Amino acid sequence: MTDSPPSPERENSLPGGGLPRNVVFLCHRVPHPPDRGDRISTYHALRQLREAGSKVRVGCLCEDDRDLQAVEELRGVVDAVCAPRIDRRLRKITCFRGLVTGEPLTLPYFRSRELQKQVDRWLDEDPPDVVFLYSSSMALYVMDRREQTRVMHFAELDSDKWRQYAAAGGAAARFIYGREARVLLEFERRIAREFDASLVISEVEKALFVRDIPNVVPTVVPNGVDVEHFRSRGDQHREPHTVIFTGVMDYEPNVDAVTWFAEECFPTIRAEHADARFLIVGNRPTDAVRALGEQPGVEVTGWVEETPPYFDRASAAIAPLRIARGLQNKVLEAMSMGLPVVATTVAAQGLGDVPSDTLPIADDAETTTATILRLFADPAEAGAIGGRAAEFVRRVFTWDQAFERLAAVYAKVGAASTDAAGSRGS
Repeated sequence: MTDSPPSPERENSLPGGGLPRNVVFLCHRVPHPPDRGDRISTYHALRQLREAGSKVRVGCLCEDDRDLQAVEELRGVVDAVCAPRIDRRLRKITCFRGLVTGEPLTLPYFRSRELQKQVDRWLDEDPPDVVFLYSSSMALYVMDRREQTRVMHFAELDSDKWRQYAAAGGAAARFIYGREARVLLEFERRIAREFDASLVISEVEKALFVRDIPNVVPTVVPNGVDVEHFRSRGDQHREPHTVIFTGVMDYEPNVDAVTWFAEECFPTIRAEHADARFLIVGNRPTDAVRALGEQPGVEVTGWVEETPPYFDRASAAIAPLRIARGLQNKVLEAMSMGLPVVATTVAAQGLGDVPSDTLPIADDAETTTATILRLFADPAEAGAIGGRAAEFVRRVFTWDQAFERLAAVYAKVGAASTDAAGSRGS
């Protein structure tokens, strides 16, 4: 991605708009660049604070060499960064320590002694107005810090993701994933009840949260869309029979989605249109996803610098997710690009009330295939749907709206500054 880190510019060295002056910002991945769902959320939450002039210290984990480069870029625009490198393969083995300790398997993956020591120093030496955390796994660093104001952005309940994995898997998966769903939910309940505020990404997630964690009502803070970045540059490179899917391609729901579409839908589309192409655009494709590239008409890109040029090649986008929660950024971005998007019910549910003529829904292979073929056959209809989709996104999913909700959360928990001389609790 070409996006720059959040701006380092400050105004009078203090935030405006009632935002906290001093923040410790913890997230499980480097919050830059905004090239996947969690990074999009953290990047823009960080951008809001930096543009207001807040002092921000970031704690996160590096998973690959690109993360190391992103951390170096962040160092110039935030006040401090601690980002230990972890080995993803080794951490997956380490996770099973949870079976002995009784804790969620997720926590050993994200635990770092180096990061813990740094967080402790930050909190002891210069206590922040608020600790902002993204992902329940990061709570392990501040669980015993009751003196701190703590805001947890769950995005969605990870325990429900594991519940879905268990339901879809075999006997071993049902045991491991089912256990993780139960144990992690208990951890999430503790966070929600002890922290000062809980955030989720959609009304669907709010309803699930209230069901699974009684007596705690979270605040909905949806993602926005960078509508200028995700704006079509025109039809000069448009391919009339090309469909696109974007996403991180080692994420199991994405792998399941593209495999299902390639096997159950695309052969029929290809039989109808010999020039049909299926673009799978995203970082870290698994061996199974790469193998799809051997199928006629399927292109697996791996990491790309930016996705808009690939959207501009396509005539339609798909989101055939069968395991999904939250707000699908891949859907928002494709809609912002003016593409008609064919999505499953679960992929679309986080968007709220989308008009039926703006987002086609298809939950089985026959309907998905027929909808894509109809869009290919009628470019005018496809263009009209895409136009309505872009207008919907620009009206409902702006970052300014998300920022207003975040500012209200900071004010509610007493972390926001009220004037240049203000401090926590003033």
